[in-house]
Amino acid sequence: MKKSSRIKLVLLIGAVLLLGVFAVLVIGLARYVMKGRRQTLSQAIKWQSEHYDLSFYEPLAKTDYTVNSFDGYELHACLLKNPVPTDKYIIISHGHTDNRYGSLKYVKMYLDLGFNCVIYDLRGHGENERVCCTYGIREGQDIAELVKDTRRRYPNISRLGLHGESLGAASTAAAMKYSPEVDFAVADCGFADIDNVLRGAASSGGLPSFCVDLANLGATLIYGFSFGDMRPIDSLEGCRVPFLFIHGSADTFILPENSYRMSERLAGFSEVRLIKDAPHAASVLTDPVTYKRYVQDFLECL
Repeated sequence: MKKSSRIKLVLLIGAVLLLGVFAVLVIGLARYVMKGRRQTLSQAIKWQSEHYDLSFYEPLAKTDYTVNSFDGYELHACLLKNPVPTDKYIIISHGHTDNRYGSLKYVKMYLDLGFNCVIYDLRGHGENERVCCTYGIREGQDIAELVKDTRRRYPNISRLGLHGESLGAASTAAAMKYSPEVDFAVADCGFADIDNVLRGAASSGGLPSFCVDLANLGATLIYGFSFGDMRPIDSLEGCRVPFLFIHGSADTFILPENSYRMSERLAGFSEVRLIKDAPHAASVLTDPVTYKRYVQDFLECL
């Protein structure tokens, strides 16, 4: 083989190898962001029981059921009935990689405030079919369908609210695009757009910003969803549903500025409350007394 032919062959092999590495990187990053590792129900309930008192949970009357969402996707849900009869209901959405048991940390508070609680597995989580996370695009539509189902299932509702944590909070904001018939919403440590969260996480992890661009390329090509479309904040434009945004002041994963940005976008009543020294998704555990007071004061203003 001539020297020039060998050089061409080496260059060709090198190009193929580089292309292969690029493809593996794009697919791997996209899969990590869009699917990730999800907790099982047993893992979630174990974590909850190790971090706060769950003794209130077992005696509750529980009704398990499923809800078919806008596209036929099946969501697993459970009604936790307040021991004291009430016609007020709250739908609680958990965070990314968690499941409906992750919502239990808020249940005791809402029981005390006189609500029945609906907890459920977000799309791709818990007992639901394993699908990719769309960071509010489909999850927001799911919440809007849960609202419709709750009003059909329990027709004598006097007040219906939403509460979300992290991904659940962002999805709660995204749901406003579909004008759900709710009386209020509480969004705890939600993101205004997923891009700023991913770039912040990449930076804190010592990864270059272009890794997010590669993940976005993979998400768009493989799953059909672009990070640029995952902007719950845009669903709040003109929204008049009263919102309480809660954020941990020490949250370095989803920065508190996300809550302020979303609050400013609303057309109706909203307020932002910070829980001092609370890290991500731990405000209610860091200072449960202040947390409950913020929620109670908000509800009394409505």
